[in-house]
Amino acid sequence: MRFPSNAKVSDVTMNCNAETVRFPVEAGETILLRIINSAMNQEHFFGVANHKLTVVGVDTSYTKPFPTSVIMIAPGQTTNVLLTADQPPARYYMAAHAYNTANAAFDNTTTTAILEYKSAPFNGKKGKSRSSAPIFPILPGFNDTATATAFTARIKSLHQVQVPTVIDENLFFTVGLGLINCSNPNSPRCQGPNGTRFAASINNISFVFPRRNSLMQAYIQGQPGIFTTDFPPVPPIIFDYTGNVSRGLWQPRKRTKLYKLKFGSRVQIVFQDTSIVSVEDHPMHLHGHEFYVVGSGLGNFNPSTDTAKFNLIDPPRRNTIGTPPGGWVAVRFVAENPGIWLLHCHIDSHLTWGLAMAFLVENGVGKLQTVQPPPLDLPRC
Repeated sequence: MRFPSNAKVSDVTMNCNAETVRFPVEAGETILLRIINSAMNQEHFFGVANHKLTVVGVDTSYTKPFPTSVIMIAPGQTTNVLLTADQPPARYYMAAHAYNTANAAFDNTTTTAILEYKSAPFNGKKGKSRSSAPIFPILPGFNDTATATAFTARIKSLHQVQVPTVIDENLFFTVGLGLINCSNPNSPRCQGPNGTRFAASINNISFVFPRRNSLMQAYIQGQPGIFTTDFPPVPPIIFDYTGNVSRGLWQPRKRTKLYKLKFGSRVQIVFQDTSIVSVEDHPMHLHGHEFYVVGSGLGNFNPSTDTAKFNLIDPPRRNTIGTPPGGWVAVRFVAENPGIWLLHCHIDSHLTWGLAMAFLVENGVGKLQTVQPPPLDLPRC
């Protein structure tokens, strides 16, 4: 893709900053904004007052350009947009606030920067400040899922792509929250009801990170007792995932389980949100690979009807994608990077609560398909 010859590049990182950053622009110029959600625990809506944003890329891939007044971006995601300074010279707020889908407290503050036209008038003949207060954008409501899902649905690859059509590994992962019993009910972590604390899981397995050695070291050196490779490909119990779930299904098992993939396997994962504790948009991130987002919807995934609606022509290529609250999202990729790769929710608290698992992609043939062994002089811990 070619960007306009006069396009400038600016990075917009959403985080907490006490200083309001100003971005000076010339009237008529086009700017490429690389928007990064570096928040730990919150998805965001982002917009620029009175200006259209043209989305041209997400994560590491170009997309079909489309105009929008607002984007939704999850932790770990990046979105590239073109902005043309085509409004009357003035000061305009660039602003972001939370998109919150869980029934829980959240930070409802707004973070801002200022798009400042260099030709905007000053106060007085020798004034040092711009004359007018910045104009504020109209952002969606904190829980506006309709706007969030409509925006995500518009994102498509720039060209037709090669999506795996024959699937070797068809995985169905329930993702969501849960509660486990506290060993010490007086602990500050014990914030759940009746002596419980919050947990999170995939297919009822709450991931436990190893404490002694890394997963990769244990795998290469054949160390027993660090992990097992029996992560379930489907939930152990089938239930109404987005309905009224029995409290008997709210408590996951804490384990360190991996799922083994042969090199070159064509993989499909359907991430299904659950209503346990609360529905939520979980931004799922896969290390070591990128995937095509071939479909999504609300409610429970129905393979008989939903698979037929998959976009296998120009789905977006991403490394992080959110499950719609009380819904599902389907991705496909080829496992062609050997090693152990974490799959996890990019909401930091959910990761620490166990909303993760890992794939063990086996070696293929030859050096380019094989994990290099550790050097002979690798220091021992």
